[in-house]
Amino acid sequence: MISPSGNFKLYLASKPVDFRKGMDGLSAIVMNEFDLNPFNGAIFIFRSKRADRLKLIVWDGTGLVMTYKRIEGSGFVWPRMTDGVISINRSQFEALFEGLDWQRIVPRHVRKPFVV
Repeated sequence: MISPSGNFKLYLASKPVDFRKGMDGLSAIVMNEFDLNPFNGAIFIFRSKRADRLKLIVWDGTGLVMTYKRIEGSGFVWPRMTDGVISINRSQFEALFEGLDWQRIVPRHVRKPFVV
């Protein structure tokens, strides 16, 4: 399993993309459709028309990295198809990457201690 170490922002494209696109085509989608910077170190996750494939791109400081995964079985759990991008947290990303229902994972709200 690939798990991001560090404090990355994770963005999930909710509409499928043409999976013939490479790094340059996907970074163009990030810039033109999402109005985000693909070179800021965030991880951008894209889905195929079939629910069984994903691609992600990330700028690692020296170059653009693309990862491709095909999952066997029923496929990944994706959000409802709408235009735009969804921000997810690390736990949700790990569940998505493993083929689990990442939408059922909710962050715990912990109140910060305060001094009286």
